[in-house]
Amino acid sequence: MAASPLQELSAQGQSVWIDFLSRPLLRDGDLERLLREDAVVGVTSNPTIFQKALSQGDAYDEQLREVLERHEEPKEVFLELAIKDVQDACDVLRETHERTDGVDGFVSIEVDPEIAYDSDATVAEAKRLSEAVDRPNVYIKIPATQDGLGAIEKTIGSGIAVNVTLIFGLDRYRAVAEAYIKGLEHLAESGGDLSKVPSVASFFVSRVDTETDKRLDDIGGHDELRGKLAIANAKLAYQAYQEIFAGDRWEKLAAKGAKPQRCLWASTSVKDERYRDTMYVEELVGSDTVDTMPPETIKAFQDHGKVQPDTLTSDVDGAKKVFDDLREAGIDYDDVIDTLEREGVEKFSDSFKQLLDDVKSKRDALAGASA
Repeated sequence: MAASPLQELSAQGQSVWIDFLSRPLLRDGDLERLLREDAVVGVTSNPTIFQKALSQGDAYDEQLREVLERHEEPKEVFLELAIKDVQDACDVLRETHERTDGVDGFVSIEVDPEIAYDSDATVAEAKRLSEAVDRPNVYIKIPATQDGLGAIEKTIGSGIAVNVTLIFGLDRYRAVAEAYIKGLEHLAESGGDLSKVPSVASFFVSRVDTETDKRLDDIGGHDELRGKLAIANAKLAYQAYQEIFAGDRWEKLAAKGAKPQRCLWASTSVKDERYRDTMYVEELVGSDTVDTMPPETIKAFQDHGKVQPDTLTSDVDGAKKVFDDLREAGIDYDDVIDTLEREGVEKFSDSFKQLLDDVKSKRDALAGASA
């Protein structure tokens, strides 16, 4: 039997994760099927996904009744629900985690985006979540804000695996990699086991084109540059990855069991219907990377995705030229990235607030039903 497109990605050294953790995914056996049939080897999520899962249907109602006997504060109620999902998913993926020697098989849970600009609070919540989930294959997601960099370093240094999220720009990507390496150096100094503390750097893709294309449309007359920056941006990030995780400094850590902080391509669903719906997956194939896809992208890629080897490393000079051409067209790359980071944190924060409101509504509805 011929390999499926996702199996072909796996053969190229790219891990496929699904960006959709929810109770139905676990309850209905869909996660096991994805592992078995679609080469999925990890799970990510975010406040928006949890919010949608909680607000739709009754999948959480039974546990919610139980949790409400102990907690009334919406955040604490949500965390119990989310932690149960993460624990169950970690258990499903435990064999994958062991089989890949701790490279894959991870499930992510995110710190409260409301504290994205508070380093100390982020470190404290990362430790709390890690202890609450209590699984070797959990990633704590920390946003890559300027204030988050110190939290990432300290969290890694304390022996906790981190999925660094909301990375949009090349300078911030390099800073994230530096925070990871410094954290590992601190961990090594304290005698920690570096092999147990991997990390991924979640580099967002489609949103870069969405913002850039909007600006190009405002300027007018540069249609040939639409849909180009996101892929060029990711290619140059991968070049940076290959440079950073090489050389004497890295080799000293690798000798102690450290794993490179893989680039994880996030937001790989196409937002513009004029583009091929599998474009971002097809153009970002490369070894030692992760592509986390929503269910609809997994389905589309399995149906008609095309895999060419190492597209990430092809035409790097062309990727650099995209930056030059956009600058000449009047696009301020740094401002695009700053806007995306700010809006990314705001969107997750808004979803988290809506999530807590939904918890309140569920709580009140269940209380009314039992009255």
